[in-house]
Amino acid sequence: YRLVERSVDDLEIIYEELLHIKALSHLSNSVKKELASVLCFESHPRAGTVLFNQGDEGKSWYIILRGSVNVVIYGKGTVCTLQEGDDFGKLALVNDAPRAATIVTREDNCHFLRVDKDDFNRILRDVEANTVRLKEHGQDVLLLQKIPTDGRQSDGSHSHYKYTVMAGTPQKMLEHLLETRIDTRSEDSSDTFLEDFLLTHVIFMPSHQFCPELMRHYKIDEANSRQEKEFILANKRRVVQFTHIWATTIRDAFFEDTSIFSFLHELQEAVVEDCKKYRGLQEELKCITAIIEAREKFHQKIESEGPQKWKCGPYGQIRSLTSGSTQDGEIEPGRKTIRATDEIIFRVYCADHTYTTLKTVVGATAEIIKRSAAEKLGLKDDLVLVEVKSTGERVVFKDAEVSVSTGLSINGRIFLSPSDHQDALTPLQEQDGPLEGTGAILETLSSYDIAYNMTIYDWDLFCCVHEYELIYQVFGRHQFRKIMSNLDVFLRRFNEVQYWVVTEMCLATSLGRRVQLLRKFIKIAAHCRENQNLNTFFAVVMGLSNVAVSRLSQTWERLPNKFKRTFAEFETLIDPSRNHRRYRLSVNKMDPPIIPFMPLLLKDMTFSHEGNKTYLEGLVNFEKMHMIAQTLRSLRQCRSQPMVLEPSQSSKAQVEVSNYIRNFRVIDNQRRLTQLSHNLEPRRS
Repeated sequence: YRLVERSVDDLEIIYEELLHIKALSHLSNSVKKELASVLCFESHPRAGTVLFNQGDEGKSWYIILRGSVNVVIYGKGTVCTLQEGDDFGKLALVNDAPRAATIVTREDNCHFLRVDKDDFNRILRDVEANTVRLKEHGQDVLLLQKIPTDGRQSDGSHSHYKYTVMAGTPQKMLEHLLETRIDTRSEDSSDTFLEDFLLTHVIFMPSHQFCPELMRHYKIDEANSRQEKEFILANKRRVVQFTHIWATTIRDAFFEDTSIFSFLHELQEAVVEDCKKYRGLQEELKCITAIIEAREKFHQKIESEGPQKWKCGPYGQIRSLTSGSTQDGEIEPGRKTIRATDEIIFRVYCADHTYTTLKTVVGATAEIIKRSAAEKLGLKDDLVLVEVKSTGERVVFKDAEVSVSTGLSINGRIFLSPSDHQDALTPLQEQDGPLEGTGAILETLSSYDIAYNMTIYDWDLFCCVHEYELIYQVFGRHQFRKIMSNLDVFLRRFNEVQYWVVTEMCLATSLGRRVQLLRKFIKIAAHCRENQNLNTFFAVVMGLSNVAVSRLSQTWERLPNKFKRTFAEFETLIDPSRNHRRYRLSVNKMDPPIIPFMPLLLKDMTFSHEGNKTYLEGLVNFEKMHMIAQTLRSLRQCRSQPMVLEPSQSSKAQVEVSNYIRNFRVIDNQRRLTQLSHNLEPRRS
């Protein structure tokens, strides 16, 4: 069926779904937006249904939403099977050839999206008509989309248009930015091209390529001395202004980059030299000098603090050894950002559970860690570095991977093993987690204070995460060789809180205590929601929704109705249907500061990445970069205001609560948790 009139909301939901379909990844987002209004949904309840026969006229293109189909060719039988996410019949939309095969549903209840030929061809024609192609040497170098603005002629046609970048070579996009977005800073808040470029350039134009290109633009007069002086001056000013915007947009990662450091000094020297030739570059010289001074202050601050020292604690938490927290249970005031040059101490185990303690820089690759550990343990070549999880699952690290010690699962440990003896690796006994819960301690602590301290701690962790870390995580940890340790620690915290809830519930042996804990966790979730700490809110609610807790029917039966209603409301808010629509609408109504549900931000970025090609016909797909940048922008918006909360009790009580919430010991083995749950409340016959 096809909806005759789709609402704006419907179109938005369908469009969001289309962004995640790999079969559409080669199409521009403009085409996907148009497709949202013409796509038909088609379902077939029975296996063996023929969708079309070989030789039929091709009238439509199908995408499999659910189920699978067989592709059958006369004389050959079934030549292949297509699954969810695959598509077929596309040739019919671009030429008039007959169907090359028969398509038959392979199972019951298959669902498809169907695009009819006339609709598809019309959309392609319309989009192409509004696409401006800039060519150099016969090749496309920039694709712009012409979008009508509010200005209209007397006949109702549009008189004003704006141009958005759809795709381009990195060099041409940079040139276009300098020419169109620097002197005339747009008042149009929807024009995010400049910020999108700066937030995502690490994907398609890393700084060691970016800096020389920017320098080339600054020195353009050397290549063409016939240009007018005004043009040359304007060009130089734009490069300096652009550099200033780059520094203020990217902050720490800009100041830490060695390629950018060399570029800044080269640019400063060039501006000093040009001040002798041209009047009017004094402001630019002040600007570039101020950027260099800001960078020097940034590094002086880091040097004055000395390299931070970190330690993987006995429960896997990453502890600072330079902020007075060497003993377990001590507070870590004002959590500092983990940097690649910081030192970290951790253990590497052998199959027999003997170990060596290593001290390396956080940015060390798995290859370096492997060599250091092999030397200390006296092991020979052909070794692999492996994470062994509490479940016994083994994950081999790629040699180029960084952030190895910070990226472990909650009770995960690093092992070194000959590559053909990985099967001999087994978890340590300590990886099982605690044998007793902390319910007795929890009963003495106020729910408000627990939520307050969790929010303050989570805010510190959240503010340490740089936007680029999300890109490194989604596009491949080993690809960039940049650390993601701050993101690792923040994501780990989510899992830690989730399993803390399940662990405490499953280790509470009396029914009365379980009911008390259930009430307490629901109260903590409510306070976290009030504090706009949605990351921990989700973690607590998801912990209570874990099958090991949700199946404890006797416990839930004893819970007062008021709490049952509150929890039902919480479950509605975390409902993932329609792409977490309820949560998204709720967040849109909030003002910062907000601690967002980080796994969803990463999921959004992963969908944007996997559902859209990075390059289209050799050009950077900038519509994809815009989608990635949108997610990073929402993260920036969440922390655009400081977090100010009032504790309810004395500082002594806060120290006690803070120590408790930073030292959770949890079981993260789902099989063990489910077994404990069955021991508490066996299945009713």
